[in-house]
Amino acid sequence: MHRTLDVIFSDDRSRIRSGNASDVASIFRKLALMVLQRDTSPKGSLRGKRLQAGWNEDFLERILYGFCGE
Repeated sequence: MHRTLDVIFSDDRSRIRSGNASDVASIFRKLALMVLQRDTSPKGSLRGKRLQAGWNEDFLERILYGFCGE
């Protein structure tokens, strides 16, 4: 899981260090990874899906609500 988080979210390059912020950020990254992995569309890598969700609101809604072309 560590390698996946590092590749998709550049986890090792994070500069969040104060208090509990790094723990909270880690939890949100893991949550986002689970949402991306839940998408069963055959096209694209996890990193590509993350970027596409940031650019396209329709794709983001489909990922969040679980509509995978049905």
